[in-house]
Amino acid sequence: MIPNTNQKSDDYSHIKDTYRPSHADYVYEKKYGLRDYRGGGRSSARETASRVVAGAIAKQVLKEVKIHAFVSSVGEIFVEKPYQELDFSKIESNPVRCPDEDAAAKMEEHIREIRKQGDTVGGTVTCVIQNVPVGLGEPVFDKLHAELGKAMLSINAVKGFEYGSGFCGAKMKGSEHNDLYNPDGTTKTNLSGGIQGGISNGMDIYFRVAFKPVATLIQKQDVLDNQGNIVEQTGKGRHDPCVVPRAVPIVEAMAAIVLADFYLINKTYAK
Repeated sequence: MIPNTNQKSDDYSHIKDTYRPSHADYVYEKKYGLRDYRGGGRSSARETASRVVAGAIAKQVLKEVKIHAFVSSVGEIFVEKPYQELDFSKIESNPVRCPDEDAAAKMEEHIREIRKQGDTVGGTVTCVIQNVPVGLGEPVFDKLHAELGKAMLSINAVKGFEYGSGFCGAKMKGSEHNDLYNPDGTTKTNLSGGIQGGISNGMDIYFRVAFKPVATLIQKQDVLDNQGNIVEQTGKGRHDPCVVPRAVPIVEAMAAIVLADFYLINKTYAK
């Protein structure tokens, strides 16, 4: 249990009888007949605290594996460098959790401007997993990339997941996309993203997770009330203008949990 000693339930009293756009308020009430309006209940990102605890334990199982997540975009501002050129030790050196110092400064400034407008902005988190042994993942229903995708898409506010070449790979020819082998079984390129046939191949696993803009705006917008009326409402309380920096440890934790599962499954196989 993690006691919440800094709750402010009164901040949410104004939404007791209304459903916020792009929140889970409406669907929760229709499905369960009730909802916790004081912060969103199970649909709140507070729920992810337990995931981070579990991820910290999972990382201890994966002693050789290195997992690094970082903010790779905010709005239209992107980290242009490939991850191989980034210094992961700088991820925690700024509030945006971006190891590219120039991009981080631009992201911070953009988020400040968005906050002044009472608006929000989305972005992406990139995760790189290194020193993964060959053979994690199952070939059909429990493919490694499928389980990573499921884990990431279960995080609040996530709208997209791609690994390896992702959607860019759909634009390429096979002669451009194939990862040719070296004699030792490594590959000259890694557009596969460290996974082939749903099984890790020993190369770096890398993927990107897209987060939507926070749905609560500190500005007027139309909302639906529980009587079927469209009314005007302004959000208030503690809401981030950009949730992406907070998501970095959650992405790392979910990646660790998935890999720990497969690591333990592999230990059950007869050698």
